[in-house]
Amino acid sequence: MESAEGQQGRDSGSRWRSSPFDVIISQIRRKRATSDRRPLGRFLSWASDRTGIPEDGEAEGKEDRGQKTDFSASEESERHIGWGRLSVFLQRLGKKTDSRTLNLAHCDLTVTDLLELASLLQFLPQLEELDVSWNDLIGGSLSALTSHLQLAGSTRTLRLCGCRLNDHDVAALGEGLGSVPLLEILDLSWNGGVGSGALQGLLGKLHPPLRELHLVACQLTAADTTVLGGIMAALPRLCVLDVSCNPQITQEVDVGGFSDLSASLSHASSLTVLRLQACGLTADHLHGLGGSLRCLPSVRELDLSCNKRLAAGLSCLTFHLPQVTHLEKLDLHQCHLTRGDLEALVQALPSLTALTELDVSSNKEVGSMVHPLVSALPLTQMRRLPLNSCGLNEESFTALALAVPHLHSVDVSWCKVAGGRLALLLDALQPSVIQELRLSSCDLTTADLQHLAAVSRRGFLSSLRVLDMSYNGSVGDDGWSTLFSAGGLVSLEDLDLSLRPSASASCSSWLPSLLGALPRMSALSRLVMRRWAAGPQERRQLSFCVRRRSVLLDWDSEDKNSSFEVANQERSAGESA
Repeated sequence: MESAEGQQGRDSGSRWRSSPFDVIISQIRRKRATSDRRPLGRFLSWASDRTGIPEDGEAEGKEDRGQKTDFSASEESERHIGWGRLSVFLQRLGKKTDSRTLNLAHCDLTVTDLLELASLLQFLPQLEELDVSWNDLIGGSLSALTSHLQLAGSTRTLRLCGCRLNDHDVAALGEGLGSVPLLEILDLSWNGGVGSGALQGLLGKLHPPLRELHLVACQLTAADTTVLGGIMAALPRLCVLDVSCNPQITQEVDVGGFSDLSASLSHASSLTVLRLQACGLTADHLHGLGGSLRCLPSVRELDLSCNKRLAAGLSCLTFHLPQVTHLEKLDLHQCHLTRGDLEALVQALPSLTALTELDVSSNKEVGSMVHPLVSALPLTQMRRLPLNSCGLNEESFTALALAVPHLHSVDVSWCKVAGGRLALLLDALQPSVIQELRLSSCDLTTADLQHLAAVSRRGFLSSLRVLDMSYNGSVGDDGWSTLFSAGGLVSLEDLDLSLRPSASASCSSWLPSLLGALPRMSALSRLVMRRWAAGPQERRQLSFCVRRRSVLLDWDSEDKNSSFEVANQERSAGESA
């Protein structure tokens, strides 16, 4: 029996015989001196030469570096594949890929989409804004997303409006928010399931950096409002609080509710915007709220609109308003304000030196108080003073002209007194100041539009972005033609020429003037012409013109126009008979 060494020698000899190329390479290496090999080693590995590692060590080092390079290449390849998957996912939803912003609102997302989105978050390490609002099919399954929020720990804005969230979703969100310590904006508006006790799931889960909290129309109860007061105590940087359209927060007197929230507001020293629209507020609520506002001099916007039970109780708030020295916007529209309320407001206005916007529209008693209001306002800095649906008379319409030169927005819609008197306001305009002009349902005449055309021709409307002339069927064809032929509407973005729902008329006489003006309206993005009728060729001309400019055209279908034309023919036949 042969020895192991002999067997090994034969095996070795067999290997050399089967590899002639290795024999040649070995001979070449033996002929090279050690001094010839060293420079090559130094060239390949500067570090090994300095540390005295032998060349075998150099080979090992190179092998390690090769493994690291392979790992990095694999990681980079995985990122590219992940980014490709993300791009395909977003392309399917009609969205563009952005490493910092992911907007998936109104995408009809399903639970399957939500699971896929959650798996893709790992490829968005820089994500700052995530919006999946108005996807009502994901309600009840939000945990599929929130359980992966740790992959998007840099998120600063999270919007989940109108997703039919329930209490389980809110609880899952509360757990997930622990992985998003930098969150600054949270919007859960229009989710009825957030109320009725579900808000408790967020208690203690929101982090101090939060700056905005939006809970509009969440069916919050008085008990939820108490919880909200506790949440606010842990949010020292909160700037915006919006709990509008939650009327139940003031209905349960015994629970505390709004009174607890009012008390907690006094500790929100950073609060600048407070919105309480349509919350069922009464004079008693204003008394408690006013006391807290005294501790919040930084508030710049206060919205108490659509609280109809405030009637005859505004003085409970106006007594404290002078302490809110930085108030810029005050919204009291549709509050059924009485003359006494308006007189109390007039007394407080001189102290509000920072005020730029005051909305008392849709309050009928305002019509007899315009002059005192205008006299008490800091006119030179006022930018908005809407007085639509205020029952204006000739005297108040004239008084409004005092404020018009400084206003960026003028709204006297539904004020019939404007018809035939529009020149009073137009002559008070300053060049390139006004940006929004709303004259809906004002019984305007052809002469009014001709005067508007003259003002536009002189360049006074060069900054105008919104022009609402709807529901003014009393204007003749010459008025529309003159307006569009005048030019000067170079910044106009939104134009509404609609007729009343019960009305209809032909625009054939002045449509050529509009078609000629459109090329000069380079900023136009929306044109509304409801219930105006035109022939098929005219419709094609206008549609082609706006489509080429990517302008949204809101016009009735041809079927309605055909019905209008038939009705006109029948009416003409009846008159002839």
